[in-house]
Amino acid sequence: MIKNLSYNSKKINTVLLELVGRPFSFIERLKLGGIGSNKLVIADASNEILELLRLDNNVNYCNIEIRKNGLIIRFRSLLETYGLIIPFYKLVIYKGESKIYSLYKDQYFIKVLIENKSTILFFKKVIKLKNQYQNQIGLN
Repeated sequence: MIKNLSYNSKKINTVLLELVGRPFSFIERLKLGGIGSNKLVIADASNEILELLRLDNNVNYCNIEIRKNGLIIRFRSLLETYGLIIPFYKLVIYKGESKIYSLYKDQYFIKVLIENKSTILFFKKVIKLKNQYQNQIGLN
C-alpha cells in the first residue's frame, strides 16, 4: 500500500500502527545498531511508484525504516513524501543482479542499487528481523 506520508494525520498513523507496528524506542534502536538505511538509488519500481517518481526530474532515491512488524520505504516526488508500507508477512526480498536488491509486496516492488557494505549489512538485519517475526507468529 502506498500512502502519502507528508502530513501527520491520525488516520495514516493508525494505518501504520496496524500494518507495521510502532517505531522502535531509542534503546531498541541502539541495540539494533540503527533502524534506517542509507539513501538508496531506485533502479526500478512497479508502475504505481514509477508514475509518482516521473513527476519530477530528480534522481530517484529512497530510504527504508524498520518497524516492529515491517518496513516503510519512503521516497519523494515533487514536494511530497510517499511510503510503501510492507508488513513482514508480505515482504519478499530478492538479491538480483550483482548490486540490485528487490523488495516486493503483492503487486508493488522497488529495486534498489546497493553501493556499499553497510547497506548489505542493513539488508541482512532486515532478513534477520523478518525471520524473528515469522518465528514469533509461527509462520516458519
